[in-house]
Amino acid sequence: METPILELHRAAGARIEEFEGVALPAAFATLEKEYAAAKERAALFDTSWHATLKLTGRDRVNYLHAITSNDIKDLETGRGVFALLLNPQGRILSELEIYALAESVLARTHASARERTVATLKRFIIASDVKIEDATEGTGSIAIEGPRALPAIKELCGVDLEERVRMSIRDVTVNGILCQLVRRSQFNEPGGEFIVSREALAPLWLALLAAVEAQGGAPIGMAALNALRLEAGTPWYPADFNEAMIPHEAAVETTHISFNKGCYTGQEIVERVRSRGHVNRMRVCLQFSTMAPPAAGTKLQASGAEVGFVTSAAAMPNGKPAIGMGYVRREQFASGSVVEFDGGTATVTG
Repeated sequence: METPILELHRAAGARIEEFEGVALPAAFATLEKEYAAAKERAALFDTSWHATLKLTGRDRVNYLHAITSNDIKDLETGRGVFALLLNPQGRILSELEIYALAESVLARTHASARERTVATLKRFIIASDVKIEDATEGTGSIAIEGPRALPAIKELCGVDLEERVRMSIRDVTVNGILCQLVRRSQFNEPGGEFIVSREALAPLWLALLAAVEAQGGAPIGMAALNALRLEAGTPWYPADFNEAMIPHEAAVETTHISFNKGCYTGQEIVERVRSRGHVNRMRVCLQFSTMAPPAAGTKLQASGAEVGFVTSAAAMPNGKPAIGMGYVRREQFASGSVVEFDGGTATVTG
């Protein structure tokens, strides 16, 4: 899969790379320039790595509530929530962003989980009045984030996102282009994400680019975005949690799970782990001793024994050491714990 505006990025001089099976811009300029734009002004980035599903039918809300890990039934129109699809063993089949719309439900996941997610959702329909439309091929998305992102968005479509809650969604128009705007953040700065039809993605990108540049910002690629989100402690599916993990190991139980709803697939394991009070391994943030980030899958050791592995890592600008995420055993959960890898050490930072 590739972003629908790949050629537009190439024409702008972007370096293109594959990220979890999706071709996206890796960089438009240096890491230092892109990082500074995001932290000081505003960053524009292509988020077309999603699979996008539209659910209709009178049972759509109750159906999703019954099979996912979060509270969908009480979700107000125009609001969204993160949720998980789990297998009976409690392992994570898919991460979902679920948004309640007036006549439908919008569900998004990573493109790499598209086929499995659609198949899993359809398998549970049985006698429910639910229709699932895979709208991935006709949809793209773009985000703006940073200290000057909200003024840029307000200038574009007249919406003040400061007045809206996180994960809220509404229809907006940008230069005559109909979009859905979500108040959404990848690296804990103010921002919003525009979801739009595939054919409108290129003119939307150009309109957003002009607004961002007017705020002193710039487009950024996945290398800078990866560094920014790791610095903010934001895990990405499927890089940092996937079918190899259960929610408590992935440390997403507070953001992706409701403990006040009825049964769903995998709930028994989730409740059992919660009642036990701990897991034997867990996702943590890491500060490496090297400037070059270790590869995903790099083994972590303590006292000569293997205690975990790296899931993702990124180089940082201005000569700072690399950062990342990974899994370690319970003995290394505490902030300040030091583990080793081939070529350096990693310190647990959270």
